[in-house]
This record gives sequence, structure tokens and C-alpha cells, in this order.
Amino acid sequence: MRRRGQSSAHPYLVLFWLPNEGHGLRIGISAGRNLGGAVQRNRAKRVLRAALQPLLGHIQPHHDLVIMARPGIQEAKSTQVHLVLLGLMRKAGLLTEA
Repeated sequence: MRRRGQSSAHPYLVLFWLPNEGHGLRIGISAGRNLGGAVQRNRAKRVLRAALQPLLGHIQPHHDLVIMARPGIQEAKSTQVHLVLLGLMRKAGLLTEA
């Protein structure tokens, strides 16, 4: 995925995407140990899921997405991360017009 797909980055997260062959929309969320202990990693994943939830109905189908948290996300609120994720998905052309 990271080698064949495309990516777009922000200090909060990195978005990787790759079209798939009709397998629907698949999304993975990752938080590495560079974020800290389990509490910090789990918080980062919760914030990413909360930021992604309103966008789920607007993402083009038949893509694989991986969202990796970066250390900058530790101070961010889910609304800030939502705006960043929205901008990265628009830039990537992953959102539908509706």
C-alpha cells in the first residue's frame, strides 16, 4: 500500500490511498509507538475515528485508505483533525460531489 499507493501528509497525519478492484471502501487507522505509550496511541486513534465519521458517506467507493497518526496529533482536537482530513481528501480527489 505505501509503495504502490499515493500519499498526502500533514503534521497531524498521513493519508495513503490506492484504488482497489471492486472491494468497496476499506479504511485502516494506525498509530505507531513514536506517539508514546498505549494511552496516547489509543487517544490518537479515537480522534482519527471521530474526525473520519462524518466523511464516511462522502468518500468514493472502491479505495483502500490508510490513515497514520503523526506526533502533532497529540495536542489536536477531533474538529481540527476533521478539517485536516477533509482538506487532504479533497486534495486527493477522494470525496464525492454530494
